[in-house]
Amino acid sequence: MSKRVISSPKAPKAVGPYSQAVEANGILFVSGQLPIDVNTGEFVSGGVEEQAHQVLKNIEYILNEAGYTFDNVIKSTVYLTDMANFLDMNEVYAQYFKEPFPARVAFAVVGLPKGALVEIDVVASK
Repeated sequence: MSKRVISSPKAPKAVGPYSQAVEANGILFVSGQLPIDVNTGEFVSGGVEEQAHQVLKNIEYILNEAGYTFDNVIKSTVYLTDMANFLDMNEVYAQYFKEPFPARVAFAVVGLPKGALVEIDVVASK
């Protein structure tokens, strides 16, 4: 198995012992991204919409670093601290993906690192 660690300087560094992404056998696994602005090291201000935009921008930076785009995403997982934010998150999400859409699951969790409202991870393939 070939394995390549991907790290984009445009996306925030991992907040634990994991990689931003790992590519193995033509599949890219992007770790869950938080709404951190790499320029400030802080969450973007605003609510779930602003946070979802930043999360997806961070994912895009990592995808691009590895030579992928959102078109290559085949699966995503969305973690929300409140399902009442689902529609707002979904409107933002729809701006980054076009048909054919990747498979997706979205669910509520008790909490996310650093108090984030949303976290998203993706799997991509060429």
